[in-house]
Amino acid sequence: MTKARLLFLTGLGSGYSPWAPGTFGTLMGVLIYLLIWHSLSWFLYMLCTLVLLVLGAVISQEGLILFGEEDSSHIVIDEVVGFLIAMWGVGFSMWAWLLGFLLFRIWDIWKPFSFIEEIPGGWGVMLDDVAAGVMTNIMLRIVF
Repeated sequence: MTKARLLFLTGLGSGYSPWAPGTFGTLMGVLIYLLIWHSLSWFLYMLCTLVLLVLGAVISQEGLILFGEEDSSHIVIDEVVGFLIAMWGVGFSMWAWLLGFLLFRIWDIWKPFSFIEEIPGGWGVMLDDVAAGVMTNIMLRIVF
């Protein structure tokens, strides 16, 4: 695996955090969100998110082999994509992204959609966080 793919997979290394790598991966998602929110139309935002989802599934498959475990905690591209989905179409404000971060982490840790993880390979890694992102997005739309 190339260094670029490994950096992508681990959220620029945030997945190597010894404490709460999923939280640090989500923080990487927050950073990306803050960097791209004002520069992309809603369509390009979602298109970029979908590209990251597909790339994440493909590269996560390689990561599963590299790390030798199902859904390794080092793989955090799923948290990045999940958070970007959580924030899609939600108005930009500090309260929105703070609440989005909190709600996404709750859904991601709670894992009521854990059956999705049974999907083999990289798609199983990615799709449970997509579900957490969708649920967070729905809740944010209700709140705001």
